[in-house]
Amino acid sequence: MGPLLLLWACAAAAGAAVGFGMDPDLQIDIITELDLVNTTFGITQVSGLHNASKAFLFQDVEREIHAAPHVSEKLIQLFRNKSEFTFLATLQQKASTSGVILSIRELEHSYFELESSGLRDEIRYHYRFNGKSRTEVFPYRLADGQWHKIAVSLSASHLLLHVDCNRIYERVIDPPETNLTPESSLWLGQRNRKHGFFKGVIQDVKVIFIPNGYIMQCPNLNRTCPTCSDFLSLVQGIMDLQELLAKMTAKLNYAETRLSQLEDCHCEKTCQVNGLIYRDKDSWVEDDHCRNCTCKSGVVECRRMSCPPLECPPDALPVHVESQCCKVCKAKCIYGGKVLAEGQRVLTKSCRECRNGVLVKVTETCPPLNCSEDDHVLPENQCCSVCRGHNFCAEGHRCGENSECKNWNTKATCECKNGYLSVQGDSAYCEDIDECAAKMHYCHANTVCVNLPGSYRCDCVAGYVRVDDFSCTAFCEEGCRYGGTCIAPNKCVCPSGFTGSHCEKDIDECAEGIIECHNHSRCVNLPGWYHCECRSGFHDNGSYSLSGESCVDIDECALKTHTCWNDSACVNLAGGFDCLCPSGPSCTGDCPHEGGFKRNGQVWTLREDRCSVCSCKDGRIFCRRTACDCKNPSADLFCCPECDTRVTSQCLDQTGHKLYRSGDNWTYSCQQCRCLEGEVDCWPLLCPSLNCEYTAISEGECCPHCVSDPCLADNITYDIRKTCPDGYGITRLSGAVWTMVGSPCTTCKCKNGNVCCSVDLECLNNN
Repeated sequence: MGPLLLLWACAAAAGAAVGFGMDPDLQIDIITELDLVNTTFGITQVSGLHNASKAFLFQDVEREIHAAPHVSEKLIQLFRNKSEFTFLATLQQKASTSGVILSIRELEHSYFELESSGLRDEIRYHYRFNGKSRTEVFPYRLADGQWHKIAVSLSASHLLLHVDCNRIYERVIDPPETNLTPESSLWLGQRNRKHGFFKGVIQDVKVIFIPNGYIMQCPNLNRTCPTCSDFLSLVQGIMDLQELLAKMTAKLNYAETRLSQLEDCHCEKTCQVNGLIYRDKDSWVEDDHCRNCTCKSGVVECRRMSCPPLECPPDALPVHVESQCCKVCKAKCIYGGKVLAEGQRVLTKSCRECRNGVLVKVTETCPPLNCSEDDHVLPENQCCSVCRGHNFCAEGHRCGENSECKNWNTKATCECKNGYLSVQGDSAYCEDIDECAAKMHYCHANTVCVNLPGSYRCDCVAGYVRVDDFSCTAFCEEGCRYGGTCIAPNKCVCPSGFTGSHCEKDIDECAEGIIECHNHSRCVNLPGWYHCECRSGFHDNGSYSLSGESCVDIDECALKTHTCWNDSACVNLAGGFDCLCPSGPSCTGDCPHEGGFKRNGQVWTLREDRCSVCSCKDGRIFCRRTACDCKNPSADLFCCPECDTRVTSQCLDQTGHKLYRSGDNWTYSCQQCRCLEGEVDCWPLLCPSLNCEYTAISEGECCPHCVSDPCLADNITYDIRKTCPDGYGITRLSGAVWTMVGSPCTTCKCKNGNVCCSVDLECLNNN
């Protein structure tokens, strides 16, 4: 289902909270559960938007407002296996501040985090998908000092953002992970002990686990349709039934195999051979006198007696003699050019048998046959006919344990089993082929061939782990970070942009001069990579060249985005424009601005940005940041954070190991971060847009790149109409996951008609 189709389906499904009541077991009141009334440090109870519930002022001091273990456990249980929930809050955030409203996290991993940035006028939703962090950014000014109601509703991959009962945003996102780990904790008004402190008043904080829970905050909104999750639940139900059918099929096949084994099983680990029961450790000689056998814990182990090479004289042939293991030489007979061995017969006018080199007449009465004369067949070296299709093997044709009896039209022969070779040309007795010594194996590099009776196996050499039956791959104990590849035991090859024994170090390509961007762009370093960003006055032509060559000039004159006024003429320049005014009374050099105009030479500050300084010069408006003079004691620290030397304005980075001054910027976990007056604000790095069907983000990189193989894509929209066959004979819907037949460590997934399988190395190591 494409993104637009899914968005339409989910939009059509938006709205309904089933019934009119609210099950208390399907919601959690955060303020009540945290018992904020009895919390004295960092918060104060104040008047809220209304008096029906308590409101609390979160002050700009160190605090630890988080849930007790029993509250976290309750939340974990509520979230488990839920695909629909809504977060509700009423708040009044101090203007131009940033902070986290609610965070459910484990260490640095956010399962649900709602953040409001007054520095960039954004609402950010942080979550996890397939073990990776995701962030949705919604441009909206929530930190304005006014009261607001906010509701974030999730239904599978459908997200709704309501502010003051108005639907502000609606998106299709990667479905968030809701199976929280036992170590997960809940924080209110902060990200953790050190970061994300919210400044303002919070009231009515709830998490509700019903479809379209925003109805509880705004009961007058439409609630007539089923939700997107209802539709996806039907799809998941079909997938679950398919998986159940596959598992039942596998279990049935296993049970049938076990039953067939149990029919031949005897208790107490005894051995049953030819109807005789042998106790553990009993030994005996087999009927053919060629093998010594022992019963060991219910398993028969036999070793064949070795026979010396037999060389018979010209008038004799090697034959088996009863009660002897090895063949002996016996005189042969010749009749009509046909050579007969001891015991073989020929039909002339009568039946004759070769005995001690002489054909002796024998009297034999042939049994009546239950078939037409056309189906009579005379077996080799016999005198009585049999019916076509006769089972010669059933007559006691002797074949050793490593050979099998095979019926032919007129006789039976012995053939060696796979992995065995006849002894001295006699297929009745076969010995194991050493595939390893004979180089007849398929063991790949990094393995050792081990011979087995009738077969072989490939063992991994030290430092390598199994991939499949024939190959092993190198194992690095600490792993290779950021997409590095383990090529030898504890040896990594790092992707571009990283170095170190485990690819743990980031290379700053810009600072080290490794990268030269086109002069229309500038180099921007990011974790594991870089990109050339177009300079002001330039934009990308759509080809997104890595070196910035695709940055082309913006023609402000042709696009009418210039500010030239009256009789002045716009002249396009590389990266900008100029206003030329030859002469005339209207050639004042004034600048149009916000429906009016500014005089030539006038200087002012933008109403929405107190840190700006704008001027009008010959019809052109120039704006810049306020120049900071840190020696001036009256410098505005909000506009000049680098002048703020107060210890309380410094920031610890996310690891807690590095201290930044107010105004400093850094990059962390695919986010651009800034310290401002002791407060850390981070926002996702901007990535270039991609025009391709499948994309993937390599480990350690922040932005996706195009891939042609859907199996390599980690961000794919599933179309349930594109199905895949599996090894169980079942047709799987796109998005379905199953275990490969006969390979419990191999997991397969249907991706829009393509079967994509992967091997779990940890599973292989444990099995």
